[in-house]
Amino acid sequence: MIIKSLELSNFRNYESLHLDFSEGTNIFYGDNAQGKTNILESLYMISTTKSHRGVKDRDLIRFGQEEAHIRTVLIKNDLDYQVDMHLRKNKTKGIAINGQRIRKASELIGLLHIVFFSPEDLSIVKDGPAQRRRFMDMELCQLDASYLHDLNHYNKIIEQRNKLLKDVWQFPQLADTLDVWDDQLVSYGTRIIERRREFIEELAEIVGTIHGKLSGGREKLIISYEPNCGAEEMAAILKESRNKDIHLRMTSAGPHRDDFSFMGNDIDLRKFGSQGQQRTCALSLKLSEIELVTRLIGDKPVLMLDDVLSELDSRRQNYLMNTIGGIQTMITCTGLDEFVNNRFEIDQLYQIENGHIKGRTGCRRLSITWTTTYLTTI
Repeated sequence: MIIKSLELSNFRNYESLHLDFSEGTNIFYGDNAQGKTNILESLYMISTTKSHRGVKDRDLIRFGQEEAHIRTVLIKNDLDYQVDMHLRKNKTKGIAINGQRIRKASELIGLLHIVFFSPEDLSIVKDGPAQRRRFMDMELCQLDASYLHDLNHYNKIIEQRNKLLKDVWQFPQLADTLDVWDDQLVSYGTRIIERRREFIEELAEIVGTIHGKLSGGREKLIISYEPNCGAEEMAAILKESRNKDIHLRMTSAGPHRDDFSFMGNDIDLRKFGSQGQQRTCALSLKLSEIELVTRLIGDKPVLMLDDVLSELDSRRQNYLMNTIGGIQTMITCTGLDEFVNNRFEIDQLYQIENGHIKGRTGCRRLSITWTTTYLTTI
């Protein structure tokens, strides 16, 4: 799976942009707030139809404009696909594949698989359950269109049920109407629980081996799914907690409160792990994600590292870069020190400044050998 090119029009801080990518490692460097992450965000939109930042479509359109366009060409199974995405402030997005408009955005799911790694992911172990649910949802929504469908409907029903709970607080006679929402909540929720369980079990088979190598064999890592309630008992728990929910005016049970655990040598790393242990665990999880996606789709995903190398020590940097060989990789960074110090090889180098490509260097293999301002091609 390869992304060949990207065109942006009025997307974020880009008035107009055209990029041709290398099949290897592509580096985007420059100062903060110049638009490096926006490039990765646009590609993530093509993969999932949503921003990894969780913002609405209208917030992705360049200030003062009414619409934006994302166009990309990618190769999958030796076939070229052209994807066009049209974002509008007050209308739903339009998407076309090879010139044919698709009726539902979910039809795009599965065409492009991306593993996205940002500094926030390094905190996945120590942060709260919401961050870990986000990890599960980001990957499962790419792998399984039915999961995306179920999750979208579940979230809408939760929103409607919570609104109704607030009304019931003032008008108790409305309580009987909760049954309708509960039935739908159970229908979608049980499927979400089962798919998350399968995903964590598949990931657990891989993560132990990778973590053992990263930790030098000193730590055995086990990850386990911790559902808020089992699929088979969700209906009963919703019924039992109804009075509590009315009092709290929110839904207290369901997969929107799920979590999963990290046990290292029988210690809960979420609570008692050192920062080094937690970061090693997070890196193991992301590398396992790459391996799992490769197994499930029979092809390698595109890897995106958003300013994450600066957050890793040299040993973890080396392990990560040595592991991703053969995978098309997009990396953002503020400087090139990590590549200089470790002599990482790259294929395409872009300097980003205020929504423009100030400079680019491309060759079959580029190795930064160093001086302060020079790149030496070998």
